[in-house]
Amino acid sequence: MNSSLIILIIIMETKYQNLINYIQEQITDGQLGPGEKVPSENQLAERFHISRQTVRKAIGTLEEEGLVQRIRGSGTYVSFDRRKNLEKRNSIAVVTTYMDSYIFPRILQGMQNTLYESGFSVQIYITNNTLDREKGILKDLLKRDDVAGMIVEGTKSGLPNPNLELYRHLMMRKIPLLFFNTYYPELEVPHVSLNDADTAYKAVRYLIEKGHQKIGAVLKLDDGQGRQRYLGYLRAMEEAGLTVTDSRLVWIDTDESKQLAYCRDRLLNRVEECTALLAYNDQIAFQLIRMLEERNIRVPEDVSVISIDDSDLARHSEVPITSLPHPKENLGKKAAETLLQMIAGKKKDLTYEFDTRVVERESVAEHKSL
Repeated sequence: MNSSLIILIIIMETKYQNLINYIQEQITDGQLGPGEKVPSENQLAERFHISRQTVRKAIGTLEEEGLVQRIRGSGTYVSFDRRKNLEKRNSIAVVTTYMDSYIFPRILQGMQNTLYESGFSVQIYITNNTLDREKGILKDLLKRDDVAGMIVEGTKSGLPNPNLELYRHLMMRKIPLLFFNTYYPELEVPHVSLNDADTAYKAVRYLIEKGHQKIGAVLKLDDGQGRQRYLGYLRAMEEAGLTVTDSRLVWIDTDESKQLAYCRDRLLNRVEECTALLAYNDQIAFQLIRMLEERNIRVPEDVSVISIDDSDLARHSEVPITSLPHPKENLGKKAAETLLQMIAGKKKDLTYEFDTRVVERESVAEHKSL
């Protein structure tokens, strides 16, 4: 190695160390406090007359030491002292879309039982699947210093969300964050959920095995589960060599899913040629069967219906619904156990997706081609 190259390397290493020392001093002197943003790579490269690659290397070293944290799409922030802060954090925030009499109470019960046994208090926040409510809740949680971790069901997770930056700030504060039921693909956060794609795949395969070929679907467009269940529907249809026809698919939003009558004509017109339907969940299937019966379309004689969740609605429908169970309490328990592992410091292999099966009832019949 020639002397000029050696000198150049020494100069670069000195500038690299100068940058590390500068940021460390800013933090030690209190000029950069916990949660505050570090100057951008461009600003630091210009100030220290070094390349962005060298800046990234220095920031990486500081991150390994736990002094800063990089958040994709946002920047680099001064870390909070997690171990010190956890000493006064004894509350778990559970943010859910709903807490009605459908499957949610059983999920939350599974969470609460596990978290209480570990000595944590649980505070439940309800967004009603609205972005404004979610925004207000996240802002409130950012102001608190007693939250040891969060378990969140994302709001309208099938659509772009303007609240992602608030989630990033919570992550920057090193508050363990776990999603349940659904998740935001833009965030690198673990989740515990039903394997929605495989569940829909099994449902459609079951219909195909019963002889159905003209299979439609009623799916939610504003929740991430809707997209995953559509992927499962597509995979089953394509594997069987069956045509996927847009006219047999109905996409609805959260409000319409509660009052399916809002879109009665659109829905029935689109599925009139189907011999079988996949419903996004039991809540939709329950209403759908009533609507079909009102139009003198018999279930399952004229059209079969299969659903997901295996809730009380599936058993108490006018025609008991063939459905694939949601894990309910087990999902809540697993989510709580996973969050406790995160609080203890575990960082890898945290995402978990439950498998399920078909529970047969009267809403599906074999289809015999004429």
